Amino acid sequence: MSNETTQSAAPAAGPQPARALRNGGGDQRRAPGFPAGTSGWLFGTSGERRVLYRAWVVVAFVSVLISIVNALTVLDDQPEVDRWEPWVWEGTSAAVIVLILWLPWTAWRLAGPRPRAPRFWLAHAAGLLGFATLHVAGFLVLRHLAYAAMGETYEFGDGWWGEFPYELRKDAISYAVFIATLWIIDRLGAQGTAPEGPATYDIRDGQRVIRTPLEGILGVTSAGNYVEFVLEDGRRPLMRAPLSALEAELEPKGFVRTHRSWLVNTARVSGLRPDGSGDWTVELGELEAPLSRRFPEALKRLRGA
Repeated sequence: MSNETTQSAAPAAGPQPARALRNGGGDQRRAPGFPAGTSGWLFGTSGERRVLYRAWVVVAFVSVLISIVNALTVLDDQPEVDRWEPWVWEGTSAAVIVLILWLPWTAWRLAGPRPRAPRFWLAHAAGLLGFATLHVAGFLVLRHLAYAAMGETYEFGDGWWGEFPYELRKDAISYAVFIATLWIIDRLGAQGTAPEGPATYDIRDGQRVIRTPLEGILGVTSAGNYVEFVLEDGRRPLMRAPLSALEAELEPKGFVRTHRSWLVNTARVSGLRPDGSGDWTVELGELEAPLSRRFPEALKRLRGA
């Protein structure tokens, strides 16, 4: 790997307040973008891509198998149709589904792990609508091309608006199956991975990769288009990513969302202090982070941590 990997560095003279970074202060030049050769938030972590690949293989195999069965069924039930037509119908549908599985995968990553959060349902609603739209538009283009090559004209039932609700219902099943497959493969992978030594996390700070023990991360806070890691040694490296993506990645590792702009390491919480009106302050040694009343599950988790 061409990027520099460091285990530790001398503590900074003093940590900068997170609010200064959120208001545009601080040295933003340290994080100009994703380092060359790293995946970045856009393409997911290597573990997420492995989950996508395995789920893609499973769903692609099932889609092809179902398409073959459906085509043979149509040929048996409707002998009056030309024999090539069912293969075009089923083949174009399966091909487009296999090509656009990246969309529900992206929605799965954006949704986060909490079904009760509005973001979870918004992400999947948008993912399903986009998935169905691309699926229908894609197979229509392919079918029109296939029929034109055969000297025929393809008619899409009652037209786009008449057929789309029906296709949307079918695509909802395909979408749910793929999301369930992602979840199962992800859980099986997590259970089958035996940790080797202390767990670490790679922070992509500009062109550097800072490998730090998870226990050394006190919290993560939003800093505009970046997130700021607050480390126990006083450093505050920046990484370009939305806090929601870090939440999905770090929550299984013991982090919890306490505020729209904060994640905290539950293992490093040293105290909780009520601020009135249902809000709290989370104490992590000398660091203090807000705990909003809008995150009651976080309060329950921290009280039991």
